[in-house]
Amino acid sequence: MKKNELTLLRQKKSRPVRKLEAFPNRHAGRAYSVTLVCPEFTCVCPLTGQPDFGTITIAYIPDGWILESKSLKLYLWSFRQEGEFHEHVTNRILDDVVKALDPLFCKVTGAFNARGGISITVEATHEKGLTPQARRAGTRPSPGGTRTHPPSAPNGQRRPQSRTARGGTAR
Repeated sequence: MKKNELTLLRQKKSRPVRKLEAFPNRHAGRAYSVTLVCPEFTCVCPLTGQPDFGTITIAYIPDGWILESKSLKLYLWSFRQEGEFHEHVTNRILDDVVKALDPLFCKVTGAFNARGGISITVEATHEKGLTPQARRAGTRPSPGGTRTHPPSAPNGQRRPQSRTARGGTAR
């Protein structure tokens, strides 16, 4: 099956399925954001089996692909009877969205309702081409596609030269 064949959208009967589908982005050269808010997310506590309710928000900057919303609905529905900690399910959703879309940036926020007087909000992010080491060092992509570096490099070391998103040296 090709990536842009929207098989779930054509189904007459819906059922939960752990599959995300995407379609081509006609505006891949433009940086714009897409935000999907899913206020009816449910899963179960892995220890007690009691239901947990929350809102999943997916915000991303697409590259070549856009997430098809019905496939997202069916995908999120597939967690309804699954026992998983909030931190894990939020990161799992991020991993699956990134795998399906390969976006420039993606942030998944899981805002879970209070249980025992404690509500939990989990935020997980992905930035294309940004390694965990660069993230820890404070490196961020700039709007022009080059990498910016922390204001001062540790131990007086010279900061590396910025590179463009395509690998050339920035001027």
